[in-house]
Amino acid sequence: MQSERPFLPIVYQDEHIAVIDKPAGLLVHRTMLARGEKWFAMQLLRDQLGQHVFPVHRLDRPTSGLMVFALSAEVATTMGQLFAEQQVNKVYHAVVRGYLLGQGRIDYPLKEELDAIADKMADANKAAQSAITDYSCIQQVELPYAVSKRHATSRYSLVRLAPKTGRKHQLRRHMAHLRHPIVGDTNHGDGRHNNFFRQHFNIHRLLLAATELSFPHPVTQQLVHCGIPLPEEFSAAFQQKNT
Repeated sequence: MQSERPFLPIVYQDEHIAVIDKPAGLLVHRTMLARGEKWFAMQLLRDQLGQHVFPVHRLDRPTSGLMVFALSAEVATTMGQLFAEQQVNKVYHAVVRGYLLGQGRIDYPLKEELDAIADKMADANKAAQSAITDYSCIQQVELPYAVSKRHATSRYSLVRLAPKTGRKHQLRRHMAHLRHPIVGDTNHGDGRHNNFFRQHFNIHRLLLAATELSFPHPVTQQLVHCGIPLPEEFSAAFQQKNT
């Protein structure tokens, strides 16, 4: 993580909630896995606003994009209920390996991924939980590079992902299940393509971003919709001509 204090872009704010655009690589709060990290989204936003803030959902460290914080414990409880009742609509964008055609729904239960340190008290035998993701392909590109020995060219897709459940690493695992892993995913992805993006495009991040959030306001009940542009790294491969 960078040595200078990062500035968190605030996409929406009122007296009850704030929605930030979290940078890739930034942890939300201190955990046993922090390992000497200096900056955390919760701390940075608290200092920027000059008040306590309360995260109401998670966003993986390597994933960038929209994240909601409540500005009081009471609103945090209400927002938590909205997430639990699936009243929050989330949209992500990702760059994946291969041509993911058309649109569809992934209904593939996932066993909880447990960390040896943070989850050492969790039940390792817990049954797989329902996990559903809707997807649609937005753009495709074929590049004249033999990243894999089996193919003379390499194909990638820009996809829109709408998770209907909130399982840990759901989008990364669902894309890997379809054999279209997300570029930059070091746990579930394809190391050859990750290395290609690092070397050819100088992209060292997971190409997954939370780009839209819609939910009823926890106090006024008015619809709140937040959206951000795609990070520029997501378009790098698609700016080259198809072969």
